[in-house]
Amino acid sequence: MKNISFLFILFTGFINAQQLSSDEISIINQGDTNSALPIYQTTDDHQHQTLLNLSTEINPLDPNTTTLVKRMKEALLSTNGGVGIAAPQVGINRKVIWVQRFDKEGNPLEYFINPVIIWRSELQNLGPEGDLSIPDFRDQFYRSKVIQLEYTDLKGEKHSEMVEGFTAVIFQHEIDHLFGILISDKKEKEKNDSYKQVEAYKKSDSTTR
Repeated sequence: MKNISFLFILFTGFINAQQLSSDEISIINQGDTNSALPIYQTTDDHQHQTLLNLSTEINPLDPNTTTLVKRMKEALLSTNGGVGIAAPQVGINRKVIWVQRFDKEGNPLEYFINPVIIWRSELQNLGPEGDLSIPDFRDQFYRSKVIQLEYTDLKGEKHSEMVEGFTAVIFQHEIDHLFGILISDKKEKEKNDSYKQVEAYKKSDSTTR
């Protein structure tokens, strides 16, 4: 009985930790909830700090999560060539991303709740990246060619899949955002690293995430 009570307390604490704060709910529901949320920029000090903060898990069954997912998609669609977006880029430090699936027919946009990369290949891609939150910045970056991803949908169901090529690059870029990692900072850390280059990038240099 003591073990059951302890597990219940742990589960309750986990669920409570996922609950959105009043400030987060206010941002998610500001204005027309069918419209795009503004995309945060590094040129604004407050917004830049939000982009650098660590994101936490979100409750997929919370109605506000559904609104956030919908408005993030609208934000991505409002850009010129964006192929991915993460919740910190709309001011919410929670683990939600959208990715354009170039590995699927029709290149659909798909959302991912609490995504985690549980495995990365040692073989690296080298290719161009930009960022919707960093104006006038582009460079070449190394990314794992193949990743294994685990995530949840809005029904609370868990999924796992292997992703490779350019789509895997987008996933890695967006999940970096959830850890407060920006490509402008990442470049400095990569200077002394070396990788084997493979050609997996298929989009033009205008691609931003």
